[in-house]
Amino acid sequence: MRTTILVGVCLLLAVSAVRADSLNCRLVGTYGVPVGYPTDVAVADSLAYVAAAHGGLRIVSLTEPQNPTEVGFFDAMANAIGVAVRDSIAYVAGHAAGVFLVNVADPRNPTLAGQRGTPAVAPRVAVKDTFLYVTNRDAGLRVLSVANPVSPYEVGFCDTLAFYEDVAVKDTIACVSGALQSLFLTINVANPASPTLAGYCALPSSGQGLSVSGSYAYVTAGDMLIIDVIDPTDPQEVGRYASPSYSADVLVVGDFAYVAGGYAGLRVVDVSNPQQPQEVGYYDTPGYSNGVALAGDYVCVTEDPVGLRVFQFYGAGVEERRSTPDASRITPGASIVRGVLRLAIDGCRMSNAELLDISGRSVMPLESGANDVSRLAPGVYFVHSPVSAAIRKIVVGD
Repeated sequence: MRTTILVGVCLLLAVSAVRADSLNCRLVGTYGVPVGYPTDVAVADSLAYVAAAHGGLRIVSLTEPQNPTEVGFFDAMANAIGVAVRDSIAYVAGHAAGVFLVNVADPRNPTLAGQRGTPAVAPRVAVKDTFLYVTNRDAGLRVLSVANPVSPYEVGFCDTLAFYEDVAVKDTIACVSGALQSLFLTINVANPASPTLAGYCALPSSGQGLSVSGSYAYVTAGDMLIIDVIDPTDPQEVGRYASPSYSADVLVVGDFAYVAGGYAGLRVVDVSNPQQPQEVGYYDTPGYSNGVALAGDYVCVTEDPVGLRVFQFYGAGVEERRSTPDASRITPGASIVRGVLRLAIDGCRMSNAELLDISGRSVMPLESGANDVSRLAPGVYFVHSPVSAAIRKIVVGD
């Protein structure tokens, strides 16, 4: 006797994007920047701060990840290309205008707290304690005191004739990617008034984004490189992830590197073994992905020319989730299905439901009513829709 499974599905949320090639990642929501083009992103307290070039700083609520919504903006700078956030201040790299300190205590009404010019173009910033570290292209690394956001001032700099692009600070070491000279540099900032070059190593291509976690730095330079910085005087490449496109940015949290992969979209790389990084997820979008940040379980990626994409990464496989109110309305019915998977509608229209295998790959679209699963190999599968955060497990029997 053939057994069927009844799954009630109610889909109330929609995402205005077509599903692209993916693995273990799904697109949850999209925010379209109204003006400018997105370059960098930082996240704090369920808000995404998007540096949108001549569109200024855009502040986007992630309270509903399926519907990221702009709540405020600050555009009194010519070009916002980098951003970091701490407490109630957004630190914005303003290209040729230096850095802007924006008070975002009220995200609906951000105001200028302070501003400081720099000798050259400022593409990225990092904040630690009461100091702001600013890459300044051909004018080196500038260190500013931001103890008083209203009156930031320079306390020191390190100019090694490199072309500085991005910066990340851990303990007393600032790690810097160099663009034109294709270098990775470590700078001792134990004394912020007198930062000094500690060490460097060559990169295979122009250095772009970077992240530091533990004793390793992760640098996008075409591919993503993993550099051992336990001895900052002698940084050494120990591993490399071959990106399908020229990668622009990276953020490492735990065992995973989240890579803004340029024209390859979001790439997720397992770096638990730094010598052998392995791609475990991706979502390829049509635009150019160039900035990445995390918001809890969600990955935020700036995509030119669209704006901000919000993704969810399931890890190296799929797990059942009840992350939205809609999920509570899904009842799995029988635990094993043979031959036919039946989906019923609980008073609302189904849209874009699909069946995933254990790795997170889509194996077939699902429709309202009977779905023939007789050709599938026996095993565990998951019913979900790209427009809902609900995931429910079924077992296909033989």
